[in-house]
Amino acid sequence: MSWFLAFAGFAVLIILHELGHFMAAKATGMRVERFYLFFPPPIAKMKRGETEYGIGAIPLGGFVKITGMNPDEELPPEVASRGYYHQPVWKRIVVISAGPAMNLLVAFVILFALAFGVSEPTQNVGKIEAGSPAAKQLRAGDEVISVDGKEGDQVAIAEALNKHECKGEQTDGCTATTPAKLKIDRDGSTQVLTITPRYDEAVARQRLGFEYQTREVNPSPVEAARISADFMWLVASQTVSVIARLFDPEQREQISGVVGGYETTRQAIEFDSRRALTLIAVISLSLAIINLFPFLPLDGGHIFWSLVEKVRGKPVPFSVMERAGMVGFVLVLLLFFIGLTNDIDRLSGEGFNVR
Repeated sequence: MSWFLAFAGFAVLIILHELGHFMAAKATGMRVERFYLFFPPPIAKMKRGETEYGIGAIPLGGFVKITGMNPDEELPPEVASRGYYHQPVWKRIVVISAGPAMNLLVAFVILFALAFGVSEPTQNVGKIEAGSPAAKQLRAGDEVISVDGKEGDQVAIAEALNKHECKGEQTDGCTATTPAKLKIDRDGSTQVLTITPRYDEAVARQRLGFEYQTREVNPSPVEAARISADFMWLVASQTVSVIARLFDPEQREQISGVVGGYETTRQAIEFDSRRALTLIAVISLSLAIINLFPFLPLDGGHIFWSLVEKVRGKPVPFSVMERAGMVGFVLVLLLFFIGLTNDIDRLSGEGFNVR
């Protein structure tokens, strides 16, 4: 069932993206020739009015074909006025922007709904792993104030612990050569504990072996919107940095493709429906951001050249757009190739480890 649900989730994201283009094109009076889920050859199709609706055999995307997307194309007089490049620049930008906008809306709606059940971390010790360094001295409910004098949130505490390294190569279960000094609050009394962390290969850092307690936020609608927007901004900034990661060998290994996104979603569905929905929202948001990069054939490329036309006051020759579009084409192929090879390595190795 998880395979089907993951596939359905991706299909819905594609349909909604293309539906955004489709509805905007219809609303602005453009002629839509085709509306397809996946790429040809078609395995099913039907025609309603002037538009052909179909499902393709290659499940790598979808498309809406609007009449006159090539400015050099000769159009029959009866449809020429409704061609894409016969429309004002603002209409073209609206139609192209509608696809990414739909993905942004989907991401926001999912995250907004999830925000009402969100929990936030505390500084209090929760579950303690049996046999761990923490099991000998910490108790559930202890509030962690600082590690080695370093105060802050869970990230700051984890970074302080990770400065204690094992002798030689860091291996799973090895004990750090120096202990960490924890300042805690236990039942209103401040105490200082000395605990030596161990290296956990699963998370690639030193740990004491406990989880933090969480508490439900119960936000208002305004606060839920803020939580959603903050999370979207975080994901957007990380997605934009994908270009920089292409040139960093270590970061490049973290890039995933269609296979990775699908498999990670499938595993998340098996593990936790909330995590699966969050992942679908992240994928939808990432699709929107990447599609807005200013390179053809991405949506951002069409928007960019429409704005150039508006600034210069006349159309840009299609040959110029084609040559410049090679940059975007190569970028898309490079991302696809890197993501696919990384996914194959993960599938043939230790997997995606969403848990």
